[in-house]
Amino acid sequence: MRAGAREGWRRARLETVLDLSLALAGPRQEGEVVEELVQRAVGLLDARAGIAVSLLPSLVPATVVAVGWPTEPGAAARLVASAALQQVRAGEVARVAGSFLGVPFAEVLAAPCLWREELMGVVAVADKEAREGLARFDDEDVTFLRSLALLAAPAIASSRLLEEAERRQLLLEEENRALRLGAGEEAGLVGQAPSFRRVVELARRVAAADVTVLVRGESGTGKERLARLLHALSPRHAGPFVPLNCAAVPETLLEAELFGIERGVATGVSARPGKFELAGGGTLFLDEIGDLTPALQAKLLRVVQEREVERVGGRQRITVDVRLVTATNRDLEAMLAEGEFREDLYYRLRVVELTLPPLRERREDIPLLAQHFVRLHGRRMGREGLSLARPALELLLRHDFPGNVRELENLLEAAAALASSDRVELEDVRLAMGARRAGTAVLAGTLDEAVRAHVLRAVERSDGNRVAAARALGIDRTTLYRMLVRWNATDDAKRTTPARRAPGRRSRRRARP
Repeated sequence: MRAGAREGWRRARLETVLDLSLALAGPRQEGEVVEELVQRAVGLLDARAGIAVSLLPSLVPATVVAVGWPTEPGAAARLVASAALQQVRAGEVARVAGSFLGVPFAEVLAAPCLWREELMGVVAVADKEAREGLARFDDEDVTFLRSLALLAAPAIASSRLLEEAERRQLLLEEENRALRLGAGEEAGLVGQAPSFRRVVELARRVAAADVTVLVRGESGTGKERLARLLHALSPRHAGPFVPLNCAAVPETLLEAELFGIERGVATGVSARPGKFELAGGGTLFLDEIGDLTPALQAKLLRVVQEREVERVGGRQRITVDVRLVTATNRDLEAMLAEGEFREDLYYRLRVVELTLPPLRERREDIPLLAQHFVRLHGRRMGREGLSLARPALELLLRHDFPGNVRELENLLEAAAALASSDRVELEDVRLAMGARRAGTAVLAGTLDEAVRAHVLRAVERSDGNRVAAARALGIDRTTLYRMLVRWNATDDAKRTTPARRAPGRRSRRRARP
């Protein structure tokens, strides 16, 4: 080869090394690295065939890419047992004549892909072609092949790190998804009734689809809980979940609450975003959607269609990116017939419809729900392991729950707070029921006061007779006395029954005159 031609040939090889280093600098899959390596080696060394094999730490072949090499399933596996591998593992370029990996060749060069003293793979080229036929690989060929192999080694290592990171990410996402699936139980979506399971399973299936969902059901059936499950299992789970009860906001304020308001609309009013903006990237849950006025229905329809809001008093349209979930316990179809609800909005909101059954239609779930709520509120009160006594459960099974799951949970939260042992007993549930029937607000902050007032009222109505008061409350006298002692109210409940006469004494009749 003339000097000028050799110089051009060397320049081309240097450019190839540079191109390969740039190509392998970014994140690549292991198979892509191996293929790039063998293609460059065969092309620049004028080889008739080539093969590149990436190896696991155990020297088991991971990826095999061949160019012009006879495809034979066991070829890569035989590399591990070959004598050439020992030479390659020592960091040398092996030169083999006759055959390699069971394939006859005139000459083969095999170079190691070494990275931090670990053999990441082997690249081999066979039979250098020339005008007059075959030529021998020279020292420059050996150096060039070694350079290519050394460039590929860190790229293979990097691709494996990337693959491991992706695998861990997938595992983490699966774990997070499993936790989010468990969010259904934590939210109170517990039960095995077929009608209930169908709704929850359908919710899990449609959660990933970014479609509008209408949740229907009576008050207290868990519509917001189902909406939270839809959010938790959706691609938007990292975004905010923003709930709004349309019936709880005065009509004059609801538009600003939904769409936001600009400064100066009224005296003392400052600019603030609405729920649509606050829910950006997440889920907006509008409960009691049937309570919207016709004017607000029209504005909501425009937002759903155009994905833009206009604040009250504003002129600029603001793009919003939310998933809309709505809920109602009203008969929207009857409202459509009466002209009280827009038909176009109805179909926009009802892309997917989920209807939660009332508790009376899934009474078989009361034991599961009861045990769940007792454990849940027990943990929140720092009483791990709190359980529900069988007599208390039997009372719940006989009870009607017009307020559905919400009423059951509130009742058991009260009973859990009243429990004096590691079990919620029959008396605890009776007291909680009695306090609610008496019209006393059983709120977390006033629960003890509410039950105290209910119990003392029963004692007062019994004229201080604890036996009669306990009978009226449905608890035993010991439980009543324990409560009175705890509240330091024993003096308020002294018996007022007349004292007995001393034994053996009889009253004397006055003699008639």
